[in-house]
Amino acid sequence: MQTFVRHRGLLAVAIALACATATAVEIDPTLLMQAQRDGSVDTLIVLDAAVPTDLLRQDGDYLARRRNLVDTLRTTADVSQESLRRWLDDRGIAYRSFWIVNMIQAQLTPEQVRELASRSDVTRLDGNRAQMLHLPTPPATPMQPESVESVEWGVSKIHAPQVWALGITGQGVTVAGQDTGIRWTHTALKPHYRGWNGSVADHNYNWHDAIHDSVGNPCGNDSLVPCDDNGHGSHTVGTMVGDDGAGNQIGVAPGARWIGCRNMDAGNGTPARYNECAQWLLAPTDLAGNNPDPAKAPDIVSNSWGCPASEGCTAGNEVKTAIDNLVAGGILFVAAAGNGGSFCNTIADQPATLDSAFTIGSMTSSDTMSSFSSRGPVTGANRVKPDVVAPGSNVRSVTNSSDTAYAVMSGTSMATPHVTGAAALVMAVNPALKGNPQRVMDILRQTAVPISSTQVCGAIPATTFPNPVQGYGRIDAYAAVILADTIFKNGFE
Repeated sequence: MQTFVRHRGLLAVAIALACATATAVEIDPTLLMQAQRDGSVDTLIVLDAAVPTDLLRQDGDYLARRRNLVDTLRTTADVSQESLRRWLDDRGIAYRSFWIVNMIQAQLTPEQVRELASRSDVTRLDGNRAQMLHLPTPPATPMQPESVESVEWGVSKIHAPQVWALGITGQGVTVAGQDTGIRWTHTALKPHYRGWNGSVADHNYNWHDAIHDSVGNPCGNDSLVPCDDNGHGSHTVGTMVGDDGAGNQIGVAPGARWIGCRNMDAGNGTPARYNECAQWLLAPTDLAGNNPDPAKAPDIVSNSWGCPASEGCTAGNEVKTAIDNLVAGGILFVAAAGNGGSFCNTIADQPATLDSAFTIGSMTSSDTMSSFSSRGPVTGANRVKPDVVAPGSNVRSVTNSSDTAYAVMSGTSMATPHVTGAAALVMAVNPALKGNPQRVMDILRQTAVPISSTQVCGAIPATTFPNPVQGYGRIDAYAAVILADTIFKNGFE
């Protein structure tokens, strides 16, 4: 197998030169204060060495480019972290190493933080703070359908059934959810899990748990089977692919297969958890965390979570780097805009604010904006956000209380998986679009339909599209699939 790193010695020289010119270490202003108060602090040690872009391969198909990207990221981390790992080992400090971002996580004393701040190979010391995500709360008694519910309103609104009538259901496409986990045994989810062949489950390369230190969590830590500690993650995956085969058609792309990673402890996320799931998604591993395989990465990742500045996600931080690398690996990254509306300038948290993310707002069944949906503009973004909107008010999907339970939730969390499913339909009709997230985003934007709104944000008229309220408008899966099919038949991307 040809690796992306053509000469390890050349890479080592490039890393050495980068470290030789390292600037002063940036330190999270609260880091030392917390370490002194508590005796130690959960710290993210970000190294200065980055992937030398001149060594990145541009030829070959997207899978070859992804594999070579992963090889280079891993080798860069391996070479540049050697000295720091030895320093940690000599002091008996436990740590977790990352390569999707050149970073090490460790619990450090104030003295150790000060010592690391003087190293030439370290560029930043950040805190790894947990922040509770305000997740939609399902009803106390989950909805148990008394009869077949058939196609849910949001699935119909974006014209997914018309796509199914063409024989396109998302077949050949893998989607992923990183959230509170997934109840994989639910009757609407199990048939669509990549780790289920109809008789036996194999969770290797299909599931990862980034929660290692929870207390009292119903899923515990390091779960070896998909588990949902809240219900939010299961609900979103249901909207992507859910169908129980008995008439409950809650998913946009029931022919797609799903995999997942738990990146929140019942809604509590940290930058390290987000990065661990991002790393696994770029190169899934077996259950022991070994033998990463970029070829088993999903085509699309759905993200109904947000990382605010209070959690450590600021401009130029390591979570942004991880997401940028996922997209560089040819993976479409779909992200919820947030529920800070209806005022302007309320899309405030990563990943929704990132240029590399496809940002989704929420609309109602009457083609109006959901009052809670965050609006733009986003300071510093290179394009108008949100990109598009999708059904997010009163969406019925699975929940985790039983294998047949359903619940209604509202939020941009519910709108986002509609778009993930629509993107899967687009890739299914034109497989050449896999590995080309920018082109898929363009198709979904070009075919979106404006909805009713007079609100003006960012001095962009409500009749101009895209605008910071609804972006290009509501996605239309059927129109997007027709455009993608036309592109495929004409032999160009």
